[in-house]
Amino acid sequence: FIEKHRHLEGLEFNDAVLEHFNFTFQVSNKDRTRIPDQGRVLIVANHPLGSMDGLALLKLVSEIRTDVKIVATALLNCIEPLQSLFLSVDNSKSSSHRSNINQIVGALEAEQAVILFPTGEVSRISPLGVRDGKWKTGFLSLAKKTKAPIVPVYIGGRNSSLFYGLSSIYKPLGTIMLVNEMFNKKGSEIVFRIGKPIPWQSIVAVDLSKKAIAKLMRRQVYLLGKKKKKELFRPVENIIYPVRTKLIRKELQDSPRIGTTNDGKQIYLFDYMPNSSVMREIGRLRELSFRQVQEGTGNSLDIDDYDRYYRHLILWDEDELEIIGSYRIGEAGNILKVYGEAGLYTHSLFEFNQAFIPYLHYAVELGRSFIQPRYQGKRSLDYLWYGIGAYLHQHPEIRYMIGPVSMSTSWPEPAQKVIASFYAELFGNNPKLVTPRLPFDFGKVNDFAVIEKITTEAQYKQAYAVLKEKMDGFGVKVPVLYKQYVELCQPGGCEFLGFNIDPKFSNCVDALVLVHINTIKEKKYQRYIESHAAAIQKLNSA
Repeated sequence: FIEKHRHLEGLEFNDAVLEHFNFTFQVSNKDRTRIPDQGRVLIVANHPLGSMDGLALLKLVSEIRTDVKIVATALLNCIEPLQSLFLSVDNSKSSSHRSNINQIVGALEAEQAVILFPTGEVSRISPLGVRDGKWKTGFLSLAKKTKAPIVPVYIGGRNSSLFYGLSSIYKPLGTIMLVNEMFNKKGSEIVFRIGKPIPWQSIVAVDLSKKAIAKLMRRQVYLLGKKKKKELFRPVENIIYPVRTKLIRKELQDSPRIGTTNDGKQIYLFDYMPNSSVMREIGRLRELSFRQVQEGTGNSLDIDDYDRYYRHLILWDEDELEIIGSYRIGEAGNILKVYGEAGLYTHSLFEFNQAFIPYLHYAVELGRSFIQPRYQGKRSLDYLWYGIGAYLHQHPEIRYMIGPVSMSTSWPEPAQKVIASFYAELFGNNPKLVTPRLPFDFGKVNDFAVIEKITTEAQYKQAYAVLKEKMDGFGVKVPVLYKQYVELCQPGGCEFLGFNIDPKFSNCVDALVLVHINTIKEKKYQRYIESHAAAIQKLNSA
């Protein structure tokens, strides 16, 4: 067989092996969608067969994503044409073991999918039936180190009675028979049952030893086999798979294009429509982007009722046919007329005091902004400012921008308190315009309390240097949007009105920001807003 297929390797060779053995598997469509189609993920499973189960699981995952690797058992590791798919673990030598572990970590940090059998050996017979032995705890350390979610998989299958009989007499005899068991599987079919992804934070939150958590995860896998829906950890829904780009492009082309960046990225203003491909993709990319910073709703996509009557500023890459990022825009004056104060998303986080209402009649609420992972760090946040500028250029009646700006829950709480104290002390509003519904208690940092309100650029730079030094001590950076909103305006033009904990969004801390548009610095006003006058004239004449 190997001689006949020596021209194949990797996934192609794996397909040929399964076809040669006529070895198939069953999996429901619902279960299939629980395997993330992108991003790092650790897939753990029981190991009933010793070889063909691993190859079949490789096949299943490769049908969803091709960047899949498997931590190879001794038997699989002998199959040379599959070496490109293997991450080997040699427990006999500590130096080799460390190198192998680094390979697995590297694969996960490269956003790949890694399959691992925590037992490290084939299942044996037990009083409860065919079961794995004790699960090793290494997979828990890998998930924590790389912040990778774990997807549990149950594999239904068994070897021959002879195998289990010999294994019970003398375990190495069973191991010797595994090659024979592989050839006995011709024409066989196994069943996969796949659990929901379990975030690494859910595992860390369990107050048990690693051995106990590994035992719990093993139990979770076998509960899947019994079709029991009991969740021993707090899972999340898997994010939906990407929407067809042809459908997205068609909907965008039917929407107003309000601007173009210097390098050809297109800016659209999109209004909600039922069964919209654009909205599904925005919901998918939001959830994907927010989960990367330990936020997100935990749902399969991030869409809510506000999306139906808010507008959506979308940055589109026509060359790659990708949504780069988006801002949600609420035209506050219109929303107040139709839905009242409760129609604004910020009202779910902050109570509005009467002094705040006049601002809303001339404001846009910005929120749910994201840059999808593929484009992060590629000037795309700057592009979104161009998008906001394009909108403001068309709506000169708008005087204020408001909106919640979040801090990542992955940051240590002391760092979050320092950030909140800095922006509250130096850019806070008095008297209060809003009241947080679930206030974030951050106290005061003496270094900031003695600094007066910022009135000059020099004062700001001096104060920011103090904040940056403190953040460096925590090993985190100042939130990009916090910094950008402040530096967009002349001193006093950006106000932080309050800090609230959002229980529906991973308990992240939101600051409510108020930007006075007439205080935007001249160079930034020209760059982001006035630049659209010539661009629109060119667009209209095209």
